[in-house]
Amino acid sequence: MASSQTAPAGYEKYYVPESSSLALRATIGLVTTVFGAGLMLNDMTFGDPEASSSAKWVLIAGLVFFVMTLSSWFGTAIRENLQGMNSAQLSHSYVLGMFWFIFSEVMFFAAFFGALFYVRQLAGPWLAGEGEGGRMNGLLWPGFEFNWPPTATPQEAVGGADSQLIANNGLFTTSERSMAFADAHHWYQWLPMWNTLILLTSSFTCHVAHTGILKGNRKQFNVWLGITVALGIIFLALQVAEYYEAYAHFGLTLNSGIYGSTFFMLTGFHGFHVAMGMTMLLIQFIRSVKGKHFTAAEHFGFEASSWYWHFVDVVWVFLFLFVYIL
Repeated sequence: MASSQTAPAGYEKYYVPESSSLALRATIGLVTTVFGAGLMLNDMTFGDPEASSSAKWVLIAGLVFFVMTLSSWFGTAIRENLQGMNSAQLSHSYVLGMFWFIFSEVMFFAAFFGALFYVRQLAGPWLAGEGEGGRMNGLLWPGFEFNWPPTATPQEAVGGADSQLIANNGLFTTSERSMAFADAHHWYQWLPMWNTLILLTSSFTCHVAHTGILKGNRKQFNVWLGITVALGIIFLALQVAEYYEAYAHFGLTLNSGIYGSTFFMLTGFHGFHVAMGMTMLLIQFIRSVKGKHFTAAEHFGFEASSWYWHFVDVVWVFLFLFVYIL
């Protein structure tokens, strides 16, 4: 008969971390970041252009605090794993955690795609007086004709902000050109196409890196993971160039009506997620090159990052179709 000190068959120790304020601190940082971003968007529409605002500093402070908290949190998790504290159960919980995190991101983007669908298929036609929902709106916005991308906002159709029959919600001016393929002068100058090719290629290089670590080939892993990170940086650089082109040459801003709002919200948040995914992969690259971390059997840090990277690639495919093409 086994003594009270003997573990039963199949028993596995489960490491329980000490109490920590990291989750609370991450929440504070994230809420502060979102609050600062909201203040900045509000200032763009209602703020005085000549007045100074603390909105960007709130955003920066929240983002820095959030990133520092995550760095400490992930660093602790990495050290615990290297010390052999992670049991099979705990490793499985990491997999489930990443699954639910990506699922929450799917729902996040689903909300924005849903808003785009609602505007294009329902609200836009209603404002132009079409369908059952347009009976009253046709009287409120006389002369407004809906198409996508819009050639004029409802505000412009009625003669400007002073002529609105409802409360003034800021000044909106339609852009001179859209970012759609139909408005591109030359196909080879159309940045979204190059960004699509770059991001799809990065998904392939990430997969090749994955096959390398599965074979225990660290050189293949490092080379192809480094290429993936570089492609992510190039994507972000081209998106910055696209935004500059939109603002400086096309007149497309967040105040360009619903088209400008949905365009920058969808592509901007996706760009933020690309930056997050690229940073995650960069950390795995540094861990492999400097610390010789990861083996064929133990490489969850990279695997989770690769799942996230493939996710942002899939989101971009839908963005490319529904924002730039259709």
